[in-house]
Amino acid sequence: MRLSGRGLGCIRGGREVFSGLDFAASTGEALAVTGPNGAGKTSLLRQIAGLLAIPSGAIDLDGGDGELTIAEQAHYLGHRDALKPALSVMENLAFWRDFLGGEVSDAGQSLAAVGLDHTAQLPAVVLSAGQRRRLSIARLLTVRRPIWLLDEPTSTLDVGGQAMFAALMQEHLARGGMIVAATHAPLGIASSELRIGAAA
Repeated sequence: MRLSGRGLGCIRGGREVFSGLDFAASTGEALAVTGPNGAGKTSLLRQIAGLLAIPSGAIDLDGGDGELTIAEQAHYLGHRDALKPALSVMENLAFWRDFLGGEVSDAGQSLAAVGLDHTAQLPAVVLSAGQRRRLSIARLLTVRRPIWLLDEPTSTLDVGGQAMFAALMQEHLARGGMIVAATHAPLGIASSELRIGAAA
């Protein structure tokens, strides 16, 4: 499988953020998207995820499921953790499992993998920022999709959490997945780099 972008442009609020952008990532590869704030890292991920219009250029996926869109074969993990505070940790995960569908894994095992099995019945509102990020990572494990789009994925994780996530990312790549991550910090795994410069 190969995900690629050719001649991509991005306009936000009437301002050109980037133009003529090319990238590629294949099965088993991680691509770290770097650059200063405002350069368009998040915008690129949102374009791949189908959440932002593409004014120029194209994004293609070769070798994926031809019946599904790129967005339906990808997980987007953004800055904000999409959790319902009043629901328990397990109820939040069950919601995303049912909403996303596809190849489903055991939710309890996913919580254990991110070190949250002891919080399963607690309301999400009591979780720390790092625990909320761990719960969002558990969503990636519960519903398997080949493409992970990660926006500053380790920003709220402590050292132990970063090591845990690096191991999970490595496992995802070994299973034939791919990762495109916007980041200011090292991912903790081998990756190629796409640097986006600040718009003039």
